[in-house]
Amino acid sequence: MLKRLVDFLFEVGMLKKTPRTGYQFLGSGGESVADHCFRTAVIGYTLACSEPAADRGKVVLMCLFHDFPEARTGDHNYMNKRYATADEEGALRDMTEGLDFGTEIIGLAAEFNSCNTLEARLSKDADQLDLLLELKEQLDLGNRSAGDWISFAIKRLSTQRAQKMAREIMSTHSTHWWFDKNTDWWVNGPKNQRKDD
Repeated sequence: MLKRLVDFLFEVGMLKKTPRTGYQFLGSGGESVADHCFRTAVIGYTLACSEPAADRGKVVLMCLFHDFPEARTGDHNYMNKRYATADEEGALRDMTEGLDFGTEIIGLAAEFNSCNTLEARLSKDADQLDLLLELKEQLDLGNRSAGDWISFAIKRLSTQRAQKMAREIMSTHSTHWWFDKNTDWWVNGPKNQRKDD
């Protein structure tokens, strides 16, 4: 059993090496599937915190697990999906075979894909908000095509909280959290800098 678990963990590590392929069409940006799943899980947690009826843990797990099949299938962007289909259910079944918690992962993925529960809707919205944050960063860096993609990501949001968050994302520059243009720090440095520096 432990060997099977270790094999599974090595396989999950493939997501760190699996690129999200939509960026080749956007012309800038890039991330791995694992990068995407990490922030999606954080976003999912924040969305679930605003919904008293939501199971936060379930939302986080759905966000973490939703792209697990891509360790085997690769990431298929919207253009790929016009011509190729991936057996994600089969990939996930094979990936989790022999694991005590395999049926739980399969169940969470099925719930995510069905989008019939509050937790699934929050998780799907977190997935789109992560994309929106990436696109807004590319837009702020000058990629005008990102603006076209943004409108579609926003239309896919289903919860009010996610829609409000999207509006805030669009009104906030991606560097705002660290680049305060209204300070002289960028010229004079920190006031508590040591004299011998």
